[in-house]
Amino acid sequence: MTVTPLAARSSRAVLEVLRAHGWDAGLAATASDGLQSLAFHCTGLEPDVLEALVPFAGTLGLDVVTGDGWAILAGSRARLSAFARPWTAPAALIQLTLDLGQAMPAEPAPAWRTARGSLPLDRPVLMGILNVTPDSFSDGGRYAGVDMALAQADALVEAGATIVDIGGESTRPGRTEAVPAAVELGRVLPVIEGLTARHPSLVLTVDTVKSDVARAALAAGAAAINDVTALRLDPAMAATVATAGAGLVLMHSRGDILEIASYAHATYADVAGEVAAELRGAIGRAQAAGVPAASIAVDPGLGFSKTVEQNIELFDRLDALVALGHPVVVGPSRKRFLGVVTGQAVDARDRATAAACALAWERGARIFRVHEVAGARDALSVARAVGGP
Repeated sequence: MTVTPLAARSSRAVLEVLRAHGWDAGLAATASDGLQSLAFHCTGLEPDVLEALVPFAGTLGLDVVTGDGWAILAGSRARLSAFARPWTAPAALIQLTLDLGQAMPAEPAPAWRTARGSLPLDRPVLMGILNVTPDSFSDGGRYAGVDMALAQADALVEAGATIVDIGGESTRPGRTEAVPAAVELGRVLPVIEGLTARHPSLVLTVDTVKSDVARAALAAGAAAINDVTALRLDPAMAATVATAGAGLVLMHSRGDILEIASYAHATYADVAGEVAAELRGAIGRAQAAGVPAASIAVDPGLGFSKTVEQNIELFDRLDALVALGHPVVVGPSRKRFLGVVTGQAVDARDRATAAACALAWERGARIFRVHEVAGARDALSVARAVGGP
């Protein structure tokens, strides 16, 4: 049985009306949150569950649409919360009420903890991409030299990046060889050391799937690790991050390092539900290894192991990841699905990237991994002003 959120949008309008009528800010927030409309897709339901679901949900004023083994359950958050009380439900519905309670959108994480301190998430956090590889899909080779990499990092920071994400191994489609750890370290360590000296307060993340690279990068001054396989390929990664007291981004993908940017494993019956479930498993493994919940962020892995259509659906349903209770990172920057939607080549997708970031903020994302920071910064400023926190 699985329960996946389908929609959760800002309740700011109701909040502001209540405050205008003189309500206390805390009471207004609670009431507006309770009135927020939500919907859930429930699958793997047995006939006795479906039989009990319709009348019980009806007594609570919820809307239900059912089919063979599935249901969509919709209503206000307050009424759905009442449904999620197993002690009031018929025996056949107890497990469903528990699952729905777990799938209810969590309170937004206030901050993301890294080895350089916590980053507040009450406003968009921009993560500038710094590829120090010769073969990245968008800017391969442009910043492969240390001086060029440092200059680009300066530009990212000046444009508004709070985080710089350094990558020493490309994950572009069509790669045929993995990068040895020694080569990857030779690319990223001089940049980390240079940036740590140049920008002592800058949060540096390193995009790697190798615990050996992560360990050396964190020792050199990086604050967090961005694992694009969500701990699948190196079982020592989580403990390495935990020992360093660092932050951890768990990005969804499938397959080995040479397959993750392909469609080889893009086989989903419910892309948002399956991505959320697989990330939930990665979160559990990270915490079991000692990584605190406050240090974990999740990333849907747009462009990784997903078709264009699946990327678009997953993007629209980021609520499923927000419900996991950890900061959501998105990296739509210049991705193939934006090229299909706009008809633009890789180097002309920054406007689409900025629009995607604004839409992702509305859907609950808080950290935005981009190549071109200024455009995303402005789009997100507008999104925050209109949509609120």
